[in-house]
Amino acid sequence: VCPQCKLLIYSNLFFVCCCFSVVSDCASVMPSPKFSKEKFWLEPPSEQQRKQLEEELKLSSTNLKSHAWYHGHIPWEVSESLVSNHGDFLIRDSQSSLGDFVLTSRWEQKTLHFLIRRTAVQTRVQFSLEGEAFESVPALVHFYVGSRAALSRWSGAQIHQPVNRTLPLSCLETAFCTATGPPTCRRGPGSGEEGVCPRSSRTASVAPSPSLPRRSVSTQPTVSPDGTLHRHQPPSSDADGSCYTELYPGPQSYVERLVEEGSTGLGLLRVEDGNVYFSPVVETVSSFKPSRYQSPLMPKENKPLEVGILRRVKELLAEVDPRTAAKHITKADCKMARILEVTPEMQRMMGVSFGMELLTLPHGQQLRLDLLERFQTMAIMLAVDVLGCTGTNEERAGLLHKIIQIAAELKSTMGNMFGFATVMRALELPQVSRLEQTWMALRQRHTEGAILYEKTLRPFMKSLNDGRESCPLSNTTFPHILPLLSLLEKSVAVGEGTEPWETVEVGVDVVMFHLGAARTVAQLGGIYRSNAETKLQGFQEQAEVLELFLTDFQMRLLWGSRGAVENQALRYAKFEQVLTALSNKLEPPAKSH
Repeated sequence: VCPQCKLLIYSNLFFVCCCFSVVSDCASVMPSPKFSKEKFWLEPPSEQQRKQLEEELKLSSTNLKSHAWYHGHIPWEVSESLVSNHGDFLIRDSQSSLGDFVLTSRWEQKTLHFLIRRTAVQTRVQFSLEGEAFESVPALVHFYVGSRAALSRWSGAQIHQPVNRTLPLSCLETAFCTATGPPTCRRGPGSGEEGVCPRSSRTASVAPSPSLPRRSVSTQPTVSPDGTLHRHQPPSSDADGSCYTELYPGPQSYVERLVEEGSTGLGLLRVEDGNVYFSPVVETVSSFKPSRYQSPLMPKENKPLEVGILRRVKELLAEVDPRTAAKHITKADCKMARILEVTPEMQRMMGVSFGMELLTLPHGQQLRLDLLERFQTMAIMLAVDVLGCTGTNEERAGLLHKIIQIAAELKSTMGNMFGFATVMRALELPQVSRLEQTWMALRQRHTEGAILYEKTLRPFMKSLNDGRESCPLSNTTFPHILPLLSLLEKSVAVGEGTEPWETVEVGVDVVMFHLGAARTVAQLGGIYRSNAETKLQGFQEQAEVLELFLTDFQMRLLWGSRGAVENQALRYAKFEQVLTALSNKLEPPAKSH
């Protein structure tokens, strides 16, 4: 019995409560059970545990704890219950080979375990599976995920998407500190794999603990510190007589309760066990209000692309350095996406703590639509900045170079993948990419910028969309969510051309990767906020520069005070024609004979 919350739960030889208090009183200990993933349950992490996890994941990328796919010393049975989809994987400590690690993966409806051997080579340590050796476990993981190479010749298994831990390693260590090793199992021919065999060929048994006195279990309900009611059933038995003491979940989750009751307004749902529950607001109107927007950079009413406003925009963009511009964009992005400056009232209205979780939920549709609007509008404004430059090719090349530098700062310095993708979309718009003379001038006058774009930024953008690469979590302020937004809001176009997930070769794998990544993104809002606050610490924004990167300002600039409130599809269609006309004026298309 947990001395803190009076709940009954166990893990092998110790009782471990959902609050992770270890109870070692042998008088209250029952015989160790046979493992069953259907019976295994832990409460969602508390706020303190979330913060501990955030601190772990913010460590240097050279520290294994900073990688969410590392689960520490969890039992092999638990690892098998976590990898459920084709290509899933995680890394855990080996229980039979001290100091080594095990890669657990799911491949062709089988769960496999591969021993990662640690080998000392002179003054260095290397890690390997069957072939090439690597300087670190993260390097090994990145290689096999990125190259889709087989983990072993005989199994042919690959790893595609990680299964990330949602609890800090200290909690997992406490919960599973007495787990026993896996049973003996055949090895692959000539391989160094630990128990590589299908899960179905195993018996999921754990060595029995010493026989201890059985204690009667009360069926009276108990109340945890947060007021949640839990009812306990007497121990049930399976076919072979193993006993279980189950912790039954309390009331439904916030979202489940919202869906069941169908409430859409902000109002009191009910008072339950001393807790007051409110229903979130289901937003149906955009957060952008261009018709009410007031700015010192434009009059109360304006026409599309007014020359005076455009001139001032160009001056401000020319004056600001790339890193400062990237910081302004990141601040505007994170505030709009509810990563930064999220008040308790906003959290109550959303029903969740951060926008990254809201956008994965049904009632987060308006946030998804607003993010897509921001993506499109910002890309168009930056393209207008280039296409509206009627000077020489060299002048336009200078603008391209500046925008490329901003993209690089967003990617590497700020870890803002949303802003990075937006700037890259501006550069990849057909009306900009077709300007052969301008791009030639870029290669001649700004060679390093051209190489950076062609050899680094474009391949990285493609890898992000294909699900083959991501920004390190410790550096991420805004994750790459555009594929998810496009998948969930397919009716809203995000550009011409075929998306990566729409091709037969990679379709299903890429879709599953981005949908799986959404589960992780939803849980890491606190880390993104912490990273953003760290990167923007001491940053003094410039009011006029920040205006340039606000969506309301951009909508007014592009479509005018009247056009900004028109139908979105109509607005985009009209501006497609405007961009094409500007592009053709700069470099007329070749006449066909």
